[in-house]
Amino acid sequence: MREGAEAFHASLDAIPERLPATEKIHLALRSHLALVAEQLEVATVFVQEWRYLEDERRGEIVAERRRYEERIRAFFREGRELSEFRTDLDENAAALLFLSAANWAYTWLRPGQDTGAVADAFFGLFVDGMRGYDTPA
Repeated sequence: MREGAEAFHASLDAIPERLPATEKIHLALRSHLALVAEQLEVATVFVQEWRYLEDERRGEIVAERRRYEERIRAFFREGRELSEFRTDLDENAAALLFLSAANWAYTWLRPGQDTGAVADAFFGLFVDGMRGYDTPA
């Protein structure tokens, strides 16, 4: 579990702070999917098996999962605040969409699949719906 948490956080640590939020999200998605493909067992345990932990150990891993989720959410928030995304973007929903798609990759990635191409396609779908103008209330 710790190995998974460390690997996922390290992938975000490698993203340069100076980049636009959209590029940070793109790189985060690419690194998340690559990590799942390269370390399938570690990613699977971090994504799924934490539920079977108890007490303090469960609390530690849940905290790491929440911290990772908040880091992803912050990219979307930054994009909205810097006008890279629509002003009515819900960063909570955006982060959950990102993580829901990326976390289940361990169930559908095929050996040798180009995770960069998958991430690029996902990114295009995500971002095209997040750019532009706010919608009327």
